[in-house]
This record gives sequence, structure tokens and C-alpha cells, in this order.
Amino acid sequence: MSRILTRRATVAATRRIAVAAAVTALAVTLTSCGGGGEPAGQGTGQGQGTDSDSGGGATHTVATVMGEVKVKDAPRRVVVLDTDALDSAVTLGVTPVGATTVVDKAPFSTYLPAGRLGGIKPVGLIAQPNLEAINALKPDLILSSKVRDEKSYEALSAIAPTVFSDTTGPSWRKNFELHADALGKKNEAKEVVSEYEAHVTRVTEALGGPEKAKRLKVGFVRFIEGADTRLYLNDTFVGSLFKDLQVGRPANQDKDGFSLDVSPEQIDKADADVIFYSAYGDAKKSKETETTAGPLWKNLVAVKKKTAFKVDDNLWMLGIGYTGAGQILDAVEKSYESAGR
Repeated sequence: MSRILTRRATVAATRRIAVAAAVTALAVTLTSCGGGGEPAGQGTGQGQGTDSDSGGGATHTVATVMGEVKVKDAPRRVVVLDTDALDSAVTLGVTPVGATTVVDKAPFSTYLPAGRLGGIKPVGLIAQPNLEAINALKPDLILSSKVRDEKSYEALSAIAPTVFSDTTGPSWRKNFELHADALGKKNEAKEVVSEYEAHVTRVTEALGGPEKAKRLKVGFVRFIEGADTRLYLNDTFVGSLFKDLQVGRPANQDKDGFSLDVSPEQIDKADADVIFYSAYGDAKKSKETETTAGPLWKNLVAVKKKTAFKVDDNLWMLGIGYTGAGQILDAVEKSYESAGR
């Protein structure tokens, strides 16, 4: 397995000032830890360090939001900096050497098979990657997104070929294709997509078929510690799954955008035939306890019909990929069956 060398203490004077500043800062840090070697990449995300290209191995070019990036056909030391990239890698049979977490010392995505997460090293927080920790893992590919890590792109590119999607959430299918391309797993990705589409068809039929599913108004509520409660709209991961299943949405949630934020006194806006809900943080501090004990919540159609289902926040909010999506489809079908529909 080819591995990149750490940075030399100086950066070529011909580089752009902004790139030089980022790479020099990283080089100084790494040198203090005993590092040395050729500077890698020149702001193109190609990570062209000496050892990165030595040892052979064919490469291919990946088109990204940051430009074209040359990557190995079969990268083996992959670092992922967001949960969607982690889902993509694991789904495609790749166990990363490093990954970020949501908060310090938090576990990696708990919905993923534990056996596939063993040995992954934490490399900082989402949107706050630890560059020194990443470099120490000697990756040959880094996956993230512009929305999360644009500010660190030049420094990351100096460590290894860095492939960014534009954003996360509703673009998860497109991001998966990008990740598959970068990982050299395009054929495997086609099988994953095909299996998912068949899964969607099965669950839609379990809901009574497309016409019946369309008449079923489904909403998603998330209670959040330190923020208003969110009713998720169409431009979200869960919104995209509801669209795949062809279920209906409440009128106030069937629109473009991320969320409709409401207070406990406005929870009647969450009314739907079926409600899935989760909580981020402490149940009391997120106002879940207060809200679900109140008369407005208890008067919601779904609550009265016993079709309001509490679900795993880690899965529904962080499972942004085909493995996560498949488990959510299973949860939808199981909930529907348990309600005797």
C-alpha cells in the first residue's frame, strides 16, 4: 500500500500565497512531530507527494466541486470527514482508517455494523478536522464536502487526494456516486443502487401501493436541545426518502427548504397521518418531554391514532447514505405494520 510522506519544512515559492500559507502551517506542525518530506499537491486536491505516487498503482481522475482530482484506482487508506462519506465507504466494503465524529469522544455512526468500524481512528469533529491526526494516518484518499471543510481544503489536499462533494443531505445519492468513483467502486455502487430501488418498491407496496401511499400524509419532527423543534421539509435526507416512497406530506411540510421551526406552543403544525419523531440531546432540554406531554401533541391525528413513532436520531439524521436509507425503509415498514395498517 503506497503511503504519502509528511511535508518538508518549506513550501515552493511559486505557489499561490493562500495555498502556501495553509501548507506551511501544516508543515511546521508536522515537522515538530518528526515529519519531513515533499510538499504534496498544489491546491488541486491531487495530493502529489512523492510517496503518494510511488509504489505503482493506476490512477483515475474524479470530477469534483473543487475541480478535477487524480486518485488511485483502489485507495486503501481512506479518511472520511462526514457521516455520509462514512456510510458510503462502509456500504461499498471499505473500512476507513480515520473519521470525524459529531462531538468529542462520540462513537462513530452507531447504526453501521460494529464489526466494520473497528480500528477507525478519530480525526477531529465534523467541520473541524484535526490535520495532524489525519496526516499521521498516511491516507491515500480523503472524502468530505465543500459545505463542511472548504476552509481546510488546501491543507487536506497537501496530505492526500481530497474529494469534495458540494453539500450533504438531499444530494446523498449524487454524493454516493462521487464517493464510489473516488473509491474505485463504481460497479459495486450500481448493485447498491439497484438493491435500494427494489427495497423502495417493496416498502411502497407494503404501504398499499403508490396511490394509497400518496394519500398518507407523513411528517418528521425533531426535538433539538438548545433550539426550536424542527418539522423537516423536502430538501432533507428524510424528505428525499419520503419522496422515494411516494408518500404524501402535510401541506405545510410539502415544500422546498430544510425545516419549519416551531415552539411547543406551535406543535399543532406537525399534524399528519403518520409522524416519525426523534430527539437530539437531553429529552427535557430539547423540550421533547414537555411537548409530548402537552395537550397539543396529544391532540395530533397521528398521536390519537397511535401512528406517531419515536425513532433513532442517530440513524435518521446521520445515516445519510444507502445503508442508513435501507434501515430507515425497514423502520417505516415495521412501524406501518405495527399500527395494523
